[in-house]
Amino acid sequence: MTLSTADLMPLVDWSRAQFAMTAMYHWIFVPLTLGLGFLCAIMETFYYRTGNEFWKRTTRFWMRLFGINFAIGVATGLILEFEFGTNWSNYSYFVGDIFGAPLAIEGITAFFLEATFFAVMFFGWDRVSKGFHLTATWMVAFGASLSALWILVANAWMQYPVGMTFNIETARNEMTSFWDVLFSPVAINKFFHTVLSGYVLSAVFVAGISAWFLLRRREEELARKSIGIASVFGLVCSLLLATSGDRSGVEVARHQPMKLAAMEALYDGSREAGLTVFGVLRPEAERAGGKGNYYFSFEVPGLLSRIGYRDPQAYVAGINDLVKGNPEQGILSAAEKMERGRTAIGELARYRQARKAGDERTAAEVAALFDTGTPQGREFLQEYFRYFGYGYLVSPEDIVPNVGLVFYSFRVMVGLGFFFILLFAVNLWLWKRGRLERYRWWLRIMLWSIPLAYLAGMAGWVVAEVGRQPWTIQDLLPTVASVTRLNTSAVIVTFFLFAVLFAVMLVAGAMIMRKQIRLGPDESTGSVFPRLSRKRREKDGEAPAGSTEEKRD
Repeated sequence: MTLSTADLMPLVDWSRAQFAMTAMYHWIFVPLTLGLGFLCAIMETFYYRTGNEFWKRTTRFWMRLFGINFAIGVATGLILEFEFGTNWSNYSYFVGDIFGAPLAIEGITAFFLEATFFAVMFFGWDRVSKGFHLTATWMVAFGASLSALWILVANAWMQYPVGMTFNIETARNEMTSFWDVLFSPVAINKFFHTVLSGYVLSAVFVAGISAWFLLRRREEELARKSIGIASVFGLVCSLLLATSGDRSGVEVARHQPMKLAAMEALYDGSREAGLTVFGVLRPEAERAGGKGNYYFSFEVPGLLSRIGYRDPQAYVAGINDLVKGNPEQGILSAAEKMERGRTAIGELARYRQARKAGDERTAAEVAALFDTGTPQGREFLQEYFRYFGYGYLVSPEDIVPNVGLVFYSFRVMVGLGFFFILLFAVNLWLWKRGRLERYRWWLRIMLWSIPLAYLAGMAGWVVAEVGRQPWTIQDLLPTVASVTRLNTSAVIVTFFLFAVLFAVMLVAGAMIMRKQIRLGPDESTGSVFPRLSRKRREKDGEAPAGSTEEKRD
């Protein structure tokens, strides 16, 4: 593959920008879907066990918001998946056999599970038994998380490629072990950490909207009990989220040391490396002049070594170690990896030329280098092909991501994570003592915590995705070699078209959600879609036109 980097970079940048915009817009809706489905299922379980119509009415209110969010999330997810083929066709060809498998399973299992029970969940009230309806609600909730599982497995494989082998005949990576892909430690931790963050956001959302009702002295019983359920659910998930985040730090240290170094703005590696709780980074020019990394900072000594390697004495590689190499620690320089990557690319080109010329002897010789069944193949794959992607890089410094963006995003994510633990704990303390309404300033904090929950989720994805740049697949394929060779102007046009479309959808979705929240539970029918319900009952002669219900709609 011949690259003209100067000409290609604008295309790569615009393609990355378009994909990032689509992914971040999609993530506005996904986390609320993940957790709100379970909260609805929990509330409906109370209705099933008690028969109290209050819980049925409460469930339907939150289910209405779930449905609006779910519909927009599905639409944005379809756009996101199509972009793999339109903008990243080289990537899709190179690893489509592996990446496509979990996405296909997601469509076959999770999507159909949700689709099967979605109609029952929303339109089956009073049409099916209470037990079957409750089962449908739980199935939709589980289906949303199951859908997330397969997508996150695919994403985790890009961060830690396992369970595959390279087919020299097709120049593609092919799956050899589905179970290695599914149960890799990176995939397991990524799934739990991501879905738990969605559960926390949902709990913050329910508590915040309930606080809004209390501030306006509306639906006070619904608000108080919703805050109680959301706070228990949110506190448990927040504590589990902190645990999964700690474990994720171990996997990042093992498999993506540059990401770890960028998260800490650690330029020079050391033993007993400390973790910077907060700090303000100096610009590169000042650091190059011999000044420190920070204008000011607060550091916990040895904590980074302990988190990353479970050993406070462990050596943590810095950015300079990874770029320039550190023989004492067994770290190859980026330049050496680039040479080895180019050797692997050269051998692949030599194989193609030999096959084209009918030189079977040379072809067999090269093929043996890519064969895990031969000694020379195992050595070549371990020492050279594992750095295949480095062969496309121009400069050793290309392996360094945007340090400032990753550094600050990580602290926003972690800081807000601890804030949410405090938020839910205080909520429960006030709720158990019946004092929620007395502290209106705290109710406002709960309400304004909703955008903070979305900010925390976005910051987490920035750390995960920007932190692994320049790689589409860690060490195997950089973004510069993944992109479809489109006309840059075409990508620019579609970028702005998507930007307008997403802005319209976001405003429309927000207005619909706002209207339904202000409307509150539909007291007459408890309908998930009150306007449709009113029109149907008018047709049947059960509700007169121009009634109070119509005016309220």
